[in-house]
Amino acid sequence: MRVVFLGTPEFSVRVLESLYNSHHDVIAVVTQPDKINGRANKITFGKVKQYALEKGIPILQYNNISNEGEEELKALKPDVMVTCAYGQILKQNILNICPILNVHASLLPKYRGSSPVQWALINGEKEVGVTIMKTELGVDTGDMLLKDKITLNGTENSSETLELLSFVGAKLIIKALSLVESGRAVYEKQNEEEASHCRMLTKADGKINFDKSSEEIKNFIRGMSPWPGAFTTCINGVLKIHKVEVCDGIGGEKNGEVILSDSKRGLVVKCGEGYLRLLVIQGENSKAMNAESYLLGKKIPIGSVLGD
Repeated sequence: MRVVFLGTPEFSVRVLESLYNSHHDVIAVVTQPDKINGRANKITFGKVKQYALEKGIPILQYNNISNEGEEELKALKPDVMVTCAYGQILKQNILNICPILNVHASLLPKYRGSSPVQWALINGEKEVGVTIMKTELGVDTGDMLLKDKITLNGTENSSETLELLSFVGAKLIIKALSLVESGRAVYEKQNEEEASHCRMLTKADGKINFDKSSEEIKNFIRGMSPWPGAFTTCINGVLKIHKVEVCDGIGGEKNGEVILSDSKRGLVVKCGEGYLRLLVIQGENSKAMNAESYLLGKKIPIGSVLGD
């Protein structure tokens, strides 16, 4: 089939690669416009564009696809369009061009929206997955064609989880197109009572609440890493926290209180329930490093309270 692919970030690349290496004909890639890095005055673009350039696939970029892309996309005469983290909402004029399938990184109807993996991790989900669905006007509300899932080990952050799910999506989209091509596609409506929508995260959302349990905070940090990033404050200023583990501990009167701070034994903090060992942290104007290395250069006193 003649396929137009719409996607932008790294998660989308493996899906595009799978389509490119299949018997289907990827006739164009639509991706978000290039950005200008203000400091370096350098043009940057997404991983999907980079792959398309390497493979010689025609590239289309629109500030607003629904206002600018209709005639150009129609002229391509695609049999199907595949969207995967494209980054723009498609209006009805684009939906009318041909059937459109979306590769969504959640087990719908849970976690509709722009940050499904982050919220799944924050909520402590043990299983995550990919849904292939029809694209329609509503946000991730279309009928579902296929699903597949994986079980997490409980340490993955959002980028690591997306990497795992990209393999799932890459396999699933080929299976989905085979069903569509052969006329065997059977769609299932989503149960609206089970639906949840996850809003876009901001940097401010990354502030850690040490009143929560150690397990909840660990999952929060997993979901926030690497972006927008989980953070707190200490005597040295803002402290980003990239990786932690639940551990045993004794003492501490306040949530967020440092009960161990040693360049050999690490950094342990009291939570609302339980304790956390901070494994990888990052001070202001510094690189991420293990807590022991950080404490060689800067002190975080025992008894001080993170977040105060």
